[in-house]
Amino acid sequence: MSGRIVSARGLTKAFTAGRHAVWALRGVDLEIEKGEFLALVGPSGSGKTTLLNLIGALDVPTAGELVVLDRRIAELSKHERALMRLHAIGFVFQAYNLVPVLTALENVEFVLELQGVGAGRRARALEVLDELGLADLADRRTNELSGGQQQRVAVARAVAARPRLVLADEPTANLDGENAETLMHLMRDLRDRHGMTFVFSTHDARVVAHAVRVVTLVDGKVAGDEIKPGEPPHAIVSESGAGARPMVR
Repeated sequence: MSGRIVSARGLTKAFTAGRHAVWALRGVDLEIEKGEFLALVGPSGSGKTTLLNLIGALDVPTAGELVVLDRRIAELSKHERALMRLHAIGFVFQAYNLVPVLTALENVEFVLELQGVGAGRRARALEVLDELGLADLADRRTNELSGGQQQRVAVARAVAARPRLVLADEPTANLDGENAETLMHLMRDLRDRHGMTFVFSTHDARVVAHAVRVVTLVDGKVAGDEIKPGEPPHAIVSESGAGARPMVR
């Protein structure tokens, strides 16, 4: 079930500040395989979010090589990168970014509609909401949901089309301990069921505790890369695609 999802070689990224260049990444080498559950950690300014944005085709590198889902990011047009984000990469943001006047179901359906899913769109949206313990809240507007429930809707929206890669920027930052634990268990379950690859940018020790692989960035460089002992580094998906489901509160 392995297969390279991300390959970075000598990856650099500079931003212009006045007449000076600020180097956010300084020669990052990193490979990520299908089905990993990986946390990018490091102090503020270490380059975590920049690296996540490059992997997500939100930006292009200054130098070096970056291949994501078999595409060289630097060679893609802005339109091609937008299509890649729409169809192959799921994003989970700290601020949720939901449409408050839509229901949980409509938020998920809306993204599927943008992706061109026609027949079965509502059934697909309901299925993923059920996987995340939200079936009973499908018809509730997102501004009527708790923070933990809103973040789970955001995850449902990100994974509804079964993307190969899911990127999450500080997904637990606004959640209390119980909701953070629930969310991490649910995302781990999605990874195990469907073989999705999850990459987190985080300062949160709760996310790190659930990650299977932890990559540490310092001053724009990889300073550490650890796979936790006793854990399979990649998702192991049964033939039915089903795994044990966590308890959801």
